[in-house]
Formats: sequence, C-alpha cells, structure tokens
Amino acid sequence: MTTEALTQAVRHQLDLGRLLPLGGPDDGTWITEQAAVRDLGLAAAGIPGVRLETLRIGAAPLEPVSEPAVRPPASALPPGPLRIEAAFTTSLGQPLPHTAEQLRSTLLNAAAERLGLATMTADLRVTDLHEGPEPDVRSVATQRAMRPPPEVATTRTSPPTTGTGPKPGSTGELADVAAAVPGVARLTTVLGSRPVKVEHHDDPPGRHIEVHLAVAPGHHPLEVARAVRAAVADAATTDAPGPVTVAVLITETAVLADGRQRQIDAPA
Repeated sequence: MTTEALTQAVRHQLDLGRLLPLGGPDDGTWITEQAAVRDLGLAAAGIPGVRLETLRIGAAPLEPVSEPAVRPPASALPPGPLRIEAAFTTSLGQPLPHTAEQLRSTLLNAAAERLGLATMTADLRVTDLHEGPEPDVRSVATQRAMRPPPEVATTRTSPPTTGTGPKPGSTGELADVAAAVPGVARLTTVLGSRPVKVEHHDDPPGRHIEVHLAVAPGHHPLEVARAVRAAVADAATTDAPGPVTVAVLITETAVLADGRQRQIDAPA
C-alpha cells in the first residue's frame, strides 16, 4: 500500500468513528459511530430552533462492560452502556431547560428505539443562542464531515458482491446469503476489505465470519443484523468442520436515502 493510499485509509477509519455495540452481548452486532450520528442527527432535526454542532457516542465512563458472544470487529467497543455527547445552538424563543430536555429525550429515544444502542446518558453543551428562526448556515467543516465517505460512494454505484463475481467459493456464497436477507440494502467495504470475511480455525476447528452491510429504508438495524447472522450461520454450518460464529458491522443506515438530513459534525 502506498503512503497516499495508507493516509486515505486512516482518514476513512477516523471518519467512521468508534464501532459501537448494538443490542446486548449475545447480538454480535456493531454499528459505526458515523452511521449512528447521522441517524440521531435526523431525529434531532425535528426540534424547532435547535441546531446540532457536534455529536459523539462512546462508552459511558466507569460502567461495566460485557464479553461479547462472538469476536468483535477490530477496535470495536465491548457491549455496555453508552454515552451521547452533543453541542448545539438554540433559539431564545424557548426556555433553555425545556429545549435541552427535549433534545436529550429525543437523542436517547432515537438511539434506543431506532437503532438499538444501549445509551444511558446524554451530556449536552450549549454553544450559542440566537433570536428568531434557526440560521441556515453550514460550515465547511460540517459539510465535509457529513459527506459520504469514499466507501459509501463506491458501493452505491457498484453491484452487490455475489458468488458469481470476483469472490468465488464459500465467501462469495455467504455474501449472496447475507445480501438476500430482507432489510439489507447492500454489502459494504471498510478500508478496502471484503464485505464478508471468513477465518478458519484448526485448534479447535471452527469458523468466524464478519459481515459489513448497509441497512435499507424501513428496517430496524438490529433486527436486520440478527437475521443476517442467523442466515449466514445456517449457510456456513452445512460444510463447517466445527462451530460457526458470525459478527455484523453496520456501516450505513437508511437516513442517507432522502439526502435532506441536517448537517452536523460527525466523528473526526
């Protein structure tokens, strides 16, 4: 890999942010912080006079975590409580405590109900107060942060990976199985890796599979991931010499579909 390619890969990884656990220890599913931030940003956009400036999601400090039932993606956070941190501006037309509580409730509910994140707190910081309607001003940094990364742009214009394409054999067949699950918009790649990675183990015999995907509109990410894990595990078990484990990483949700989402600063 050239220096330029490596630099682009590192920047892409930073754009994705943390890999956040979805559901509980037995769900074997993670979502990129970038995808989660975009979804929560859409939910917060419905609050009059509120403009999110930054939004981060990470592990809640000093809270216990659990050992996941399957091996997580590299650098993924272990299952456990999460904390939302947001900075925002708001209008003087509403009492600040009321607005802050409305935003906190919206973010926590969206994280739990729309995604399946185990968020327990939302720490908010007001950066500015303005009169009248919210100004429609978007900084260069904000626009760059919310622009779809190269991986997403590529997968949008490319056909899904199948067993008849450049990835023959069991990996390609498992990609077909995953892509056919209702709610899967497409399989995706992260840092140029394959959308379905299969690792074989000899001692003890077994197989671990990791699937990267985007969720289609109208489907709950955690439910889709559970269905993918079940379908892929079932397909892989037919010729596996030992136990099969499956992990899913969601890199994009349906909130990007309409192109009207509010611009906020994603992970940097």
